[in-house]
Amino acid sequence: MGSPAKVANRYQSSEPVFGAVAAEAIQDALLHMAKENEHYLSKISAEAGCFKETQIVEFVFLVSEKWNLTESARYQAIEIFERFMLTLAEELSDSTGGKDEDINWVSVKQQIEGTYVLRLVSCIQLASKLSFHYSIVNNNMVLKFLQSLGFSYTTEELLESELVILKALHFQINVPAPFAYVEMILEVLGYNGYLLPTKQLHKMCRHLLSLTYLLRSSIYDTLLKASIENPSPSELQLLWKTLVTPQASVCGALLRQSTQS
Repeated sequence: MGSPAKVANRYQSSEPVFGAVAAEAIQDALLHMAKENEHYLSKISAEAGCFKETQIVEFVFLVSEKWNLTESARYQAIEIFERFMLTLAEELSDSTGGKDEDINWVSVKQQIEGTYVLRLVSCIQLASKLSFHYSIVNNNMVLKFLQSLGFSYTTEELLESELVILKALHFQINVPAPFAYVEMILEVLGYNGYLLPTKQLHKMCRHLLSLTYLLRSSIYDTLLKASIENPSPSELQLLWKTLVTPQASVCGALLRQSTQS
């Protein structure tokens, strides 16, 4: 367990402090997150990752920075948006009786073409409410922002948009994003007395995770080819790549490469 001074310092400093949590709490948290991730992987769609295009990620990052949101909130927004879009894709597939094998990003985007930007901004607003003790995006901020983009919505339409997303996801929006897994790994390293300063590792992981989101396809392709030691993956291996989530695996692999170089 961390010393009282270390625990007190956690609350006096705005910088993250790792290694101050009891071993029992860390173990319980790790087991819980592992079970959640296993459950998520067991239900993941083959279309996972299709709705994390670079343009979407850039949009969320820039808007989150404009509204002074936490890094955790920006990743939550992206994950909420993709889960919502995947839900729409499943509903669209069910409505066609599962006969249309081309249910993808384009068809789903066409379905919500008129409200696409609104839904994306609503996901950012919902994510901000998960970290309400930092900064919440209120309706006036959203309305002014959408107006600057040429859209005209009412407060009622904003609330309805949030409700549409919440209902589609059965109000389950507070799920662990990759950033939570990264910080848990750093907590373990801090507790074990890792030689490198966890503050520096935290900063490096933040940049690596942002890069992973922005260059997702390129990074996943490179990691897949490196792991199988083959520049030409088979169709089965490419399918496996689409089912891998960016939780701690990608950032962890990049972190290992960076510390070894």
